[in-house]
Amino acid sequence: MTSDSASPDSQPGDSPPFDSPQELSRRYGPNYRWYVTVTGMVGVVSMVLAMTTVNVAVPDVMGAFGIGQDKAQWMSSAYAAAMTAGMLMNAWITGVLGERRTFVGALFFFSLGALMGGAAPTEDVLIIFRTLQGFSAGVAQPLVMAIIFSVFPPERRGMAMGVFGLGVVFAPAIGPTMGGMMIEYFSWRYVFYISLPFCALAAVLGLFFMPSRPLPRQIPPFDWLGFALLCGALLGLMTGIADGQREGWTSDTIVLRLTAGGLAAVGFILWELHTPRAMIDIRIFANVEFAAAAMIAFVFGFGMNGSTYVIPVFVQTIIGFTPLLAGLMMMPAGIMLAFIFPLAGRMADAIPASTMIIAGLLLFSTGFIFMCTADVATTFWTLVGFVMISRLGLGFINPSLNASSLKALPADKVRQGAGIANFMRQLGGAFGTNLLVAFFEIRTHFHAEALTATQDWGNATSLRLLTLVQQMMLQAKGLPPQQQKAGAYDYLGTIVFAKAEMLAFSDTFIVIGLVGLIALIPAAMLSRQQRRGRGFSLLGKIAR
Repeated sequence: MTSDSASPDSQPGDSPPFDSPQELSRRYGPNYRWYVTVTGMVGVVSMVLAMTTVNVAVPDVMGAFGIGQDKAQWMSSAYAAAMTAGMLMNAWITGVLGERRTFVGALFFFSLGALMGGAAPTEDVLIIFRTLQGFSAGVAQPLVMAIIFSVFPPERRGMAMGVFGLGVVFAPAIGPTMGGMMIEYFSWRYVFYISLPFCALAAVLGLFFMPSRPLPRQIPPFDWLGFALLCGALLGLMTGIADGQREGWTSDTIVLRLTAGGLAAVGFILWELHTPRAMIDIRIFANVEFAAAAMIAFVFGFGMNGSTYVIPVFVQTIIGFTPLLAGLMMMPAGIMLAFIFPLAGRMADAIPASTMIIAGLLLFSTGFIFMCTADVATTFWTLVGFVMISRLGLGFINPSLNASSLKALPADKVRQGAGIANFMRQLGGAFGTNLLVAFFEIRTHFHAEALTATQDWGNATSLRLLTLVQQMMLQAKGLPPQQQKAGAYDYLGTIVFAKAEMLAFSDTFIVIGLVGLIALIPAAMLSRQQRRGRGFSLLGKIAR
């Protein structure tokens, strides 16, 4: 970060003055580091709240716009995908505008996205402004982490990162509940406005406490081709996956999207290997230990974002929970995570990281194996217990995963490795919701066809149900026979589709659990590499 007084780019008449962290520290005293930490955390919490609160609004949004989950899921997955892209542009934007302008600007565009998203007349407008919010969050979050890291002395940076992590974890704990309250007492549109007071406060504080720097005389170079290829890959693959069930997986449109997205992804990898200004150093994956940790990071993001979306939708559409009750169901697991993270961090110092990760993956999968047994008769506290088991697993994984991904790298690659690990986690989150909703749609269609095939004249149970419903309609409404029969068939179709959705949710929970078990493969690779590393270290000590 440049100093305001010593910068060669500053001009004598510049106003307001440019404030380096050192200058701000002299102005506000030793407490400045806490002022800027609180400023950054308020901004980050507002963005994390916006990411998690909308999940409880999915059924209401589907009803308001008359859309299916394949469209509604874009509220979550578009946010995550844009956040992934924003993180890659963070360093360049900060280099051009400086920390203060970048932070306040990101909050402004994030708030604009919240205001316009809440007032959106169509689902397409809503998705566009959710994308704007996600990109703004992707730019702001790494900036806040870097500033907090830089203003604390080396011996206190671990504690500072713990405070940052606690804020990031606590926001998802209360987000669904706050979203449920907005829906319960106002409207689903108010879910988008929850973060606005926090954004306004963070922006005001940012004008005082965020460092600033003069605008550069020359715009620094940026890997625009790589960024365009990445965006093309995300857009092609994610829209192809999302619309595949509705438009047909073999349709020209879907095949074209998936092919274009796949080619763009391959092109991105090849370009990043070629260009000297690569956003992502692909060669870092040659380190087997880091590559294994990166694969686990992808699974972590997949499971975290995917399950945070699927579970609230399940309990509202199948069990009949209100949005508020769905949010309250998620809260105990989130609060538990806030306490587990520091404890797991200490355990990671005493227990091999691979052991913690394997234990966490097993707990995560166990939670979803239990979830696949849930149905309309499952109680609130039973569901809370299932969610807590899976979240406990994620709590064990995260601290050890962060440590493993960075310890495997030489000192000059640590900063790049931290960015890539974060990128893989966000990428997994972006595809998590996208793939799970596509799978859910496929399985719903499969079960609906299978159940419909059983509804023939030889099915005595269905015939008794139709007769009973017709009698009830006659007694209650006095409807003529033709309308009685039509109403009875409609009721039977509703029951069949509800059962198909419940079975599809069960299949989806099984897949989430299986993904956690598949991640045991890179976890075993990580364990093997770490044991080998400890063995080499021991041989080196003996040799000395």
